[in-house]
Amino acid sequence: MAYRSFKIPRKRRTREHVIADLSVNFVERHVLLCGFTAERVRLDYGIDLIVHTYNRGGEIENGRILFQLKATDRIKLSAEGRSVSCRLNKADLHYWLGESMPVVVVQYDAKYEQAYWLHVQKHFEDPLVFDLASVSKQLTVQIPRVNLLNREAMRVLARKKNALVVQLNKGGYRAN
Repeated sequence: MAYRSFKIPRKRRTREHVIADLSVNFVERHVLLCGFTAERVRLDYGIDLIVHTYNRGGEIENGRILFQLKATDRIKLSAEGRSVSCRLNKADLHYWLGESMPVVVVQYDAKYEQAYWLHVQKHFEDPLVFDLASVSKQLTVQIPRVNLLNREAMRVLARKKNALVVQLNKGGYRAN
């Protein structure tokens, strides 16, 4: 029996799917331009990309940078226009704040093809200012617009990760 086409709708690729892929592509490009590598996380539980960094000689460095990507066509600016709003889930925050390696949230603006980054642990490090228990299900953070994601930002994040690795390894093994 031949296949007959009925007027049953097929699965659709939505704009949200497209801009989510564009956000991954945007971040991966800047990672690759620095000579780093990015692994896409297939089963997403709050991390979309894992970035490995390399020194000037091409040798892999210890540690990794973890990225959670958010994408939108309608970026929300703060009243003064100095930051962009990004909504985070409490469950993700709970996971990220327990990570030893840097977790970076990226808010991708598909309309203008740019992205802004926030180092999560650094942003929430002061327990006097932030208490996770007081968050219901979601929290909106403001990401400074000066935190543009580009090659220099990737290098800054790699230096932050490297400094953290040194701090975590104090008294332990040190590679030459």
